[in-house]
Amino acid sequence: MYKDNRIGVVITAYDEAAFVGEVIETVPDFVDRIYAVDDASPDDSWAVIQQVASRVNEHAEPEPELTVTDGGDARRVVPIRHEENRGYGAAVKTGYRHAADDGMDVVAVMNGDGQMDPDILDRIIDPIVEGEADYAKGNRLLHPDDREGMSTFRFVGNSLLTGLSKFASGYWTISDPQNGYTAISREAIEELDLESITDQYGFLNHLLTHLNVNDCRVADVAMSAVYGDETSSIRYVPFVRYVSLLLLRSFLWRLKQRYVVQRFHPAVVFYGAGSAGLVGGSAGLGASLARSLRGKDGFSGAIASFVALVVGLVALGIAIYFDAEENEELEVTRYEYSGVGSNVERSPSQSIE
Repeated sequence: MYKDNRIGVVITAYDEAAFVGEVIETVPDFVDRIYAVDDASPDDSWAVIQQVASRVNEHAEPEPELTVTDGGDARRVVPIRHEENRGYGAAVKTGYRHAADDGMDVVAVMNGDGQMDPDILDRIIDPIVEGEADYAKGNRLLHPDDREGMSTFRFVGNSLLTGLSKFASGYWTISDPQNGYTAISREAIEELDLESITDQYGFLNHLLTHLNVNDCRVADVAMSAVYGDETSSIRYVPFVRYVSLLLLRSFLWRLKQRYVVQRFHPAVVFYGAGSAGLVGGSAGLGASLARSLRGKDGFSGAIASFVALVVGLVALGIAIYFDAEENEELEVTRYEYSGVGSNVERSPSQSIE
């Protein structure tokens, strides 16, 4: 228990035999249950999970008020294995479902690669426990010192996905959307349509969009980037392409749900006008340039296209302003720290409002 809340931790593993055992063993004592989900790893991850779970459970004190959804006899560590590889998002969702059924009040996620410092787990779950947010996530971009462990390539890619995710999710002050060190309330899990959220690595981005449509409050939590000897299984070109298309679909779906289905909001009109102006103006300028290169008069068309482009930019700016204002209350807290690392003390939280 932690501050009268039952805490569950989902640990996802795929090809993490070298790290997942230590991750399980270093989960803080205040955590009531650990759901170690092996996504059909081809290595020995499942064997390691079973061995460590058996050892930890053997020495754990029984808590009869907690049940086990899979009918097993585990108390602290519940080993779960997918029969076939289904993706990172599917592993998290499996853990979510088990934790919610077990009555965990707050459910955190730690990947099995050892990149998430267990000593700051309380920092990740505090916004949920204290009732300030429905979902909290780590953010390695809040402070320059936190980014020291992040390569330039990762930082640029992360920044690009951050910008796209702001449009898609509607959380305009939230950064580092790929950070998997998260916590969520049981109520939020139960309200989400988990089946409609992707099973793949774009899960974290897609989840934010669904949280926004459900009016869930999200908090960023400062943390440092940690990279060790693990090898990422992500193929970056297909990943970026897939996530970019996913974010575009998520953006359109969010606008439809929030600003058309639930209630009409002028932001959707300005987004439409802005997009039309940008596409039409850019295409017109390109056509005018082509005409000029062929020796024909393209000046008048270029002027009209430039005006359309400017109008589109203005409309898009208005749309973003409306959108950010509408979602401001859902970004209720930003956690600032006096330093970095696992021993950082939290200073008073600052409202974004």
